[in-house]
Amino acid sequence: MSATEKTLSKMRRNRRDWRIENLISIAERYGVQVRRPGGSHVIFSFGALGEISVPDHRPIKPVYIKAFVALVDAMRGQKE
Repeated sequence: MSATEKTLSKMRRNRRDWRIENLISIAERYGVQVRRPGGSHVIFSFGALGEISVPDHRPIKPVYIKAFVALVDAMRGQKE
């Protein structure tokens, strides 16, 4: 199991205390597009699966972590 997969597993178990850098690192590893439109949010998107906008401040609320993990899981299922 790679470090990225371990981090995703930890995110599934505990949706608190994550930094935006963690999300960006995972997104880049799995090919999820990352955009910083200049405001206080980071947008993660992957084609037809949609996109989520995550506030770029701590703490990141658990609802955003849940949505991010769901996007990555859906993207991984589509690639396999």
